[in-house]
Amino acid sequence: MSSLLEKALEKVVALPPDEQDAIASEILASLADEEAWKKRFVEKRDIIYRMAREALREDEQGETLALGDLL
Repeated sequence: MSSLLEKALEKVVALPPDEQDAIASEILASLADEEAWKKRFVEKRDIIYRMAREALREDEQGETLALGDLL
């Protein structure tokens, strides 16, 4: 366990049980959301690669604008 997580858990343990549960729920929800995003990216990997290749091709052909020109 990292020292930062250890410090955080020391503080959480000092809280009342209902606050500990609220923090635990937030952590679990965040981890589940992260896992869901990873799964979505794996499922869409081919699409993402195709879009990246297309964007690079468009840039090589001068079909894109510099970021500074867009802002």
